[in-house]
Amino acid sequence: MSYMYERVSYLKGLAEGMEMSDSTKEGKLLLNIINILEEFAEEMEEVYEELDEISESVMELDDYIEAVDEDLAELEEDIYELEDFQDDFEEIECPDCGETIFVDGQLIDKGEEIECPSCGLIIEFSDECDCCGDDECDCCKEEETEEKA
Repeated sequence: MSYMYERVSYLKGLAEGMEMSDSTKEGKLLLNIINILEEFAEEMEEVYEELDEISESVMELDDYIEAVDEDLAELEEDIYELEDFQDDFEEIECPDCGETIFVDGQLIDKGEEIECPSCGLIIEFSDECDCCGDDECDCCKEEETEEKA
């Protein structure tokens, strides 16, 4: 922007070299025009300095937003991994102490045993029906359906 200021200074120098005075109407007009151009050049310089500061601030904000976006992406990834992890677990209640326990669904499917972390009871998972002892009978499934209704 100093280029504009230099050009106005050149005009001012020309006017002084021509010994232009404000005693004539034309001289007064030209000197006032040069002074106004000088003020415009100064104002423009200030505006450009402020724009540079704003531009720097915008760049800093852009960097900050990018960092927040990256953090958010990592957080979303962690949350979705946790949800996927939770989908693999089933919530059961210990028959002895009533404590809620989260058990890997694969352990239940395989008929494995787990120990209740609260009371130490060994909980066995099997396909056998609790009421009749048969594998995959329909009587417990009917009871579960009635309980859900």
